Amino acid sequence: MHIAALVPFLSIPLALTAPAIVRAAGPPIQPPISTDKSTWPTTVGLLVFPGFQALDVFGPMDVLNSFNLIYRNYTQQNLAIISTTMEPVSTIVKRSAAMPMDHGIFGQSIVPTVTIKEVLAKQGKVSFPGPMGGPAVEHQIEVLIVPGGGGTRVGLLEEIELVKTLYPKLKYIISVCTGSTILARAGILDGRKATSNKRAWPWATSTGPKVNWVHKARWVEDGNIWTSSGVSAGIDVTFAWVSHVYGDDVAEYVSFGSEYTRWMDANNDPFAGIWNPELE
Repeated sequence: MHIAALVPFLSIPLALTAPAIVRAAGPPIQPPISTDKSTWPTTVGLLVFPGFQALDVFGPMDVLNSFNLIYRNYTQQNLAIISTTMEPVSTIVKRSAAMPMDHGIFGQSIVPTVTIKEVLAKQGKVSFPGPMGGPAVEHQIEVLIVPGGGGTRVGLLEEIELVKTLYPKLKYIISVCTGSTILARAGILDGRKATSNKRAWPWATSTGPKVNWVHKARWVEDGNIWTSSGVSAGIDVTFAWVSHVYGDDVAEYVSFGSEYTRWMDANNDPFAGIWNPELE
């Protein structure tokens, strides 16, 4: 190929070029984690509540499931599933205490591993089984993932208190969809940039009048707080976070295993103009 033929490609901004993994013919080769090991968080907390959005939870969880499976020889994260009680938590939006959980209503449940009260009592520490069945070991929650969903439109006072109390001890907090309203009501988004679900934008942004809401963003990173747009954006923000902590080549390799095409532009949510064209 002549040098002149390469000029158009050399002029393309790096952010828009091909994935970080450079491959010859054949399957991609797993890259090592090259970032500083001392920065790798060991314990993730997942906050759930009745009426959580399924993909807000299981999208990010599958990214981390895959990461921990593929890179189990490098690092292994602990996961604490946190709720108000140890009862299974359903995706069904319960509008009131009197609303029955009718079997005809479509939904799924997730089983918590620890209660909010227990986490608060131990200042964010959670016990996990020791190696080879040994004594339990306590770990500090370093990353908290907060999903959204219809259930965010109620008080959630315990959940808000958990976020408010735990945040100073966290390395990162990641919200998906209207999960950002829990962060906003906890006050940790005041003066910061954040985003949320575009369909629920008017209500979501009303919960944080002191927040610098970014309507166009697919996700926003402001310090150690990561917020994302609606539902499927939780997968994108989690891959972006994996890229930030472990390297972009690692995130890209994990995405190949998931057969998922990452959304790379944090500043451009294609659904912003669909739900709120007047704000474009």
